[in-house]
Amino acid sequence: MRCVGGSFVILVLAGIVFAGCTLVVPQEGPPLKRVTAEELTTLLRQRDAAIYSMKGLFTAKVRGGLLPIATRVEGTVHYRRPNALRLRGFTPFGSELFEFVQADDWYTLRLPLEGKVYTGRQSDMKELGTLARFSELSAWAVGGVLGTSSISKEETVKVVEERDRYRLEVYTSVSGGAGSSRRLIRRLWFDHRLLVVQEDRLGSNGEVEARIQYDDFRSLKDGSIVPAQTIVDQNRPMVRPFKISLEDGHGKGTIHVMFHELQHNQTIKAEDLGQVS
Repeated sequence: MRCVGGSFVILVLAGIVFAGCTLVVPQEGPPLKRVTAEELTTLLRQRDAAIYSMKGLFTAKVRGGLLPIATRVEGTVHYRRPNALRLRGFTPFGSELFEFVQADDWYTLRLPLEGKVYTGRQSDMKELGTLARFSELSAWAVGGVLGTSSISKEETVKVVEERDRYRLEVYTSVSGGAGSSRRLIRRLWFDHRLLVVQEDRLGSNGEVEARIQYDDFRSLKDGSIVPAQTIVDQNRPMVRPFKISLEDGHGKGTIHVMFHELQHNQTIKAEDLGQVS
């Protein structure tokens, strides 16, 4: 009787445990919406074209020596299509750390605390070392909010289904002695909402120059959060990431940027962009 009673208790306990386990089995997420490379390319271009100006505030946490004079930066951003950008960074106490102005292919980087000003073509910025790298990564973070990572007409793409995401590979044409070829320059990951949640930027040698994570998607119109399970309508291009993390591919450091008080498609004056009116 003791053996029978003990076996009965074990069976009951096993049933309870089994039932409890079945209650915590995670549910599968919504299925991927079937899309083509052409549809994703069109979607990126729509999001890019939806914004012609933006201004707002951001907070950046810097690690790894990209900006040795500070680890926390409060800043302002001004942008006007097609390629006018101004970033200003301040310490938590209000001292100006830097001003980065971009106009087409030209840039100006001003460092008030050091009394230095650098200017030239963006292709020459690598000569400035970590300061240039910080400015470049910061500009890419702003581009993530603006949607300026669209595909140009000279680039070609290929879409790959990767578990619960789509991976869009972007190639550019390269001319060589044996003729032209294609080189992979970017990888974009879309989730089931068709939002870009990750991006890899690759150098000429094929190595990852920077890895970018996009998070905290909100509507630019009212600042409301977009639920993770929501399928975003392609006709609503005003959804943007308000948190962006960038990791330097060569281990020089990371930047975590949080945007707030963003205002889009308003008049941006020349003086707001650091330009002479």
